[in-house]
Amino acid sequence: MPAPKKTARRSLLVTSAVLSSLALAVPAAVAAPKPSGSPSSSPSATPPASMSTVGGARLGRPGTQVNLASGVPVLPKDVSARSWVVADAETGDVLAAHNAHWRLAPASTLKMLFADTLLPKFPRTAKHKVVPSDLAGIGPGSSMVGIKEEETYTVHDLWLGVFLRSGNDAVRVLSAMNNGVENTVREMNEHAEELQALDTHVVSPDGYDAEGQVSSAYDLTLIARSGLQKKDFREYCSTVSAKFPGETKKDKKGKTVRKPFEIQNTNRLLSGDVGLPAYQGIAGVKNGNTTNAGSTFTGVAERNGKVLLVTVMNPEKSEYNGVYKETARLLDWGFKAAGKVQPVGELVPPKSAQAGERPGANPSGEAGGSGDGGSGTAAGAKPVAGAPGADGAGGMGTALGIAGGVLVLLAGAAFLVNRRWPLPDLVRRRSRP
Repeated sequence: MPAPKKTARRSLLVTSAVLSSLALAVPAAVAAPKPSGSPSSSPSATPPASMSTVGGARLGRPGTQVNLASGVPVLPKDVSARSWVVADAETGDVLAAHNAHWRLAPASTLKMLFADTLLPKFPRTAKHKVVPSDLAGIGPGSSMVGIKEEETYTVHDLWLGVFLRSGNDAVRVLSAMNNGVENTVREMNEHAEELQALDTHVVSPDGYDAEGQVSSAYDLTLIARSGLQKKDFREYCSTVSAKFPGETKKDKKGKTVRKPFEIQNTNRLLSGDVGLPAYQGIAGVKNGNTTNAGSTFTGVAERNGKVLLVTVMNPEKSEYNGVYKETARLLDWGFKAAGKVQPVGELVPPKSAQAGERPGANPSGEAGGSGDGGSGTAAGAKPVAGAPGADGAGGMGTALGIAGGVLVLLAGAAFLVNRRWPLPDLVRRRSRP
């Protein structure tokens, strides 16, 4: 890119960041209202004319949002999803989107929020004996890993059941360990708000269809980005196969035995399927499918040092493994377009992200906390360029704007432009014993 174009692009980015900082002074409604009562979880045939603008005004518009220009590849035409997002997982740039904030049923992709909320709470070596009440309330037709009453499982076992088999039984047991489903749902909603995933409203922690339960492609991408800051989250979502404890029985000799059985990850871009090879560089994250939601999927992949997140919700085209194929097409486009296309928005940081924190202050990539589970929140995460940050960031931008410190504000905006929320090294195609 010639120097004048670089300068112009840098100026444009700085100006954008300045405007974003000044916009924080205006308490405008940047998000669609939270659900009140029990709104219908069945979406209309078309997206609403006005949606949340978290991450940028264009992300609140219906239809496809992309800045096509010379050298930018054309988006794939065979993508039928109601909603999708292609984002740079590190910088937070949204490269392209389609109805990004359309609030739709999330299915089991909501388990990413469940994991991001609960993973730090229990050591993976902790054990729990399942009682009948732990498995109460599981919806008919739920995906299950095969947990049995009166058997003991480690937390590690349970998380493998959540991520690989999308086991609603594993979700219920972990919820029981967390003082019950009601408490878990409350904490998930609180964590969604902390992440600024404001399209999301949790009713059932496992993603099973429930009245009023919604999320969006934007929110699911945001949640995945938060989860990937955690070591255990990265490990579990990238595990292809594992051994899961079976039922305790007596063998022919009368000896008590408990043989494990193998479980496979239901993420077909990770494990592959008939006519669908594993996607090059795939590293997770989570799939889902219910009657109301259709197929949903969020995937993360890395090529040549570039890490992309793609979320696809409810492809309308009937195609075997369609949600994975459409995700793969969008990932292919994203890797070709990265560095060439101007973003249409961004993935905002959590509310608790500190505006004054220096980039690279947490090189491990773990968002604070300690132990195998990583952190409970992304308090150590770094805001991305121009994102509406925590109160500290908004206060600084407002104060500088009112004081008329334009030069200082420009310097601050330039700093924001270069901020990154780095992802740690991803784990790919891991098989667990």
